[in-house]
Amino acid sequence: MLEGSCDCGAVRVELDDAPGDVTHCNCGLCRRYGALWSYFQPSRVRLLPPQGATTIHKRAKRNLEFHFCKACGCVTHWAPVDKRYARMGVNMRLFAPEILAQLPVVECDGASW
Repeated sequence: MLEGSCDCGAVRVELDDAPGDVTHCNCGLCRRYGALWSYFQPSRVRLLPPQGATTIHKRAKRNLEFHFCKACGCVTHWAPVDKRYARMGVNMRLFAPEILAQLPVVECDGASW
């Protein structure tokens, strides 16, 4: 199991399995957030506490919710607005640098969408 957290520790993330890679997206939001994303089925991710510790920003198309720690402002994850969609993104920068160093980076040209 992998454990990560926001800067202040108010939001913790536990993953059952290490991801195979991380995605570096250059869209306007991801570039500004500085996030490296890995994607999981929501059932494979535990957010602690499960509710109440994050605030949400919905992107213009309103299909994704970006979650931030209410205390320190770190972006923790994104989740689909439609909860039937079984995929979420976790900001892998919440985890130790040695975990990130082992993962290949996939470049995503989100700026061209």
